[in-house]
Amino acid sequence: MTTAPDHSPTMAQASLWGRLEPWIPVLLIPALIVFGFLAIPATSSWLTLTVSGLAMGMMIFIMASGLTLVFGLMDVINFGHGAFVSVGAFVGISILLGLGSLTGAPSLMLNLLAVLLAVIGAMLATGVMGWAFERIIVKPVYGAHLKQILVTMGGLIIVEQLILVVWGPDEIFLTRPETLKGAITFAGAAIEKYRLLAVGVGLVLFLAMRWVLRSTKIGLIVRAGVQNGEMVEALGYRLRLVFIGVFVAGSALAGLGGVMWGLYQEVITAHMGANMMVLVFIVVIIGGLGSVEGCFIGALLVGLLQNYIAFLEPKLALISNIGLMVAILMWRPQGMMPVVKAK
Repeated sequence: MTTAPDHSPTMAQASLWGRLEPWIPVLLIPALIVFGFLAIPATSSWLTLTVSGLAMGMMIFIMASGLTLVFGLMDVINFGHGAFVSVGAFVGISILLGLGSLTGAPSLMLNLLAVLLAVIGAMLATGVMGWAFERIIVKPVYGAHLKQILVTMGGLIIVEQLILVVWGPDEIFLTRPETLKGAITFAGAAIEKYRLLAVGVGLVLFLAMRWVLRSTKIGLIVRAGVQNGEMVEALGYRLRLVFIGVFVAGSALAGLGGVMWGLYQEVITAHMGANMMVLVFIVVIIGGLGSVEGCFIGALLVGLLQNYIAFLEPKLALISNIGLMVAILMWRPQGMMPVVKAK
């Protein structure tokens, strides 16, 4: 009698790979941090660059998270997203400049209150702007990607010119609130206080978005709409209103990102949003369109890589993230954690 060959080791290996494979994108972050530790000679420099990279990644995530949801749910390529970043920065920083008594006080609570008021004002302004943008510019071109690119790019240019009309053509320089200036020393490394705040804000936002999308009814509707919008509408839900709500929320998050980035750079310009869109689109693409988790991982990879390469080989910093995108898309053409839509 012939005995059938035993394939159990191969099957066990396949089963192990199946369990590990979804975690590979998450493991890329500690792998990149370890690479930085091995490549950068001074531990203090590595720690400073790591915190800076995490802070930069968190702020990119704030700006990109709304865009990835808008594309995933609404199938809209919004090149005008950078306009919300710029408007949010100008509105928020204008509020901060008007709250000099709070920002100049040597009190962390008063300083954070000033930043919170600036963020609220920026998010309200960009949320309303997002509603009008969707109604006037985006709505007529649903389903037509080429037209979306053209009209949203046109909207970006118009908003940038309106910023120049309202706030003038000059760059606006600013200083951070009193207790957020300077750095703290840890393990011989100088770590800016504001960067720690940015890391905290980004992490809280990610956890909040993940909770809303996974543990609330509206999050369930949004995720179901991304995967199969027709079925959601057949069940009686008004997906159109969900579309508008997601667009407004994404615009408001871009405004929050604009305020955070303006304080990070300590200077704001009308073109700052458009300049950030290259990194934002890289993050959205490599993360997987519609995936908040993928967007989060992609943003951290971009932030860390940008800081490490800029320190090790400044001439390669400009193309490092393009190289990252090419490498990831060759490995996973749909992005690291794509949302699978029903056919």
